[in-house]
Amino acid sequence: MDDWRGKRYWLVGASEGLGREVAFCLSRVGAEVIVSARSEDRLKELVAELPGKASYITVDVADRDAVVKAASEAGELDGVVYLAGVYWPMKSTEWDAEKVDMMGEINYLGAARVVGAVIGDMVKRGSGHIVLTGSLSGFRGLPGAIGYSASKAGLMALAESMQADLRTSNIKVQVINPGFIKTRLTDKNDFQMPFIMEADEAAREFFDHMNTAGFKKSFPMVFSWLFRLSQFMPDWMYYRLFGAK
Repeated sequence: MDDWRGKRYWLVGASEGLGREVAFCLSRVGAEVIVSARSEDRLKELVAELPGKASYITVDVADRDAVVKAASEAGELDGVVYLAGVYWPMKSTEWDAEKVDMMGEINYLGAARVVGAVIGDMVKRGSGHIVLTGSLSGFRGLPGAIGYSASKAGLMALAESMQADLRTSNIKVQVINPGFIKTRLTDKNDFQMPFIMEADEAAREFFDHMNTAGFKKSFPMVFSWLFRLSQFMPDWMYYRLFGAK
């Protein structure tokens, strides 16, 4: 297990849900936590509750200038964890252009903006830790997931490219792909969600992986096997099983 004491971590998308619980995991082990999101009220409440040294910076990850300013305000960092995300269930026949744009903007481009704002300093120092939050839905396109599956697949590919470039450096890159987590986002779903987890339980899985040298983790384990297996299915089989009936 890593020694987190005195390390400075910037968590983007930490005001509630998984991000909030990951902030508690880091704070409990002695890391200094800087939390960011758009809602100042929620961030203030979180900072007041965290057991260790903590501060907040409001930021809208859809605004590149705001991200650069927030990264500058955060200062020298040992690590960055990107947890921001938006989601609306959506079929191709019910396309909402504004919501599709927003999922791409926050889930993928927001992550790229945050990484872009910190990676130069990490490369210069020769050390750092970047954690991106993917999703089991990013392994292959799913029905009713227009915008979301694509944005998470893009983020996961971003992490893979970074790992390919940085694997021999002292910058640790990780991507963590959760399944269903009980949050305000999954509350929008009107279908059964197998293996759904509470946010604190998912955060423990998430943080456990941050303590390893491994690049990728997908969970819950048994549920993740289905998504990973789907990548090897021929199209006729995959769409017969998962496509419109």
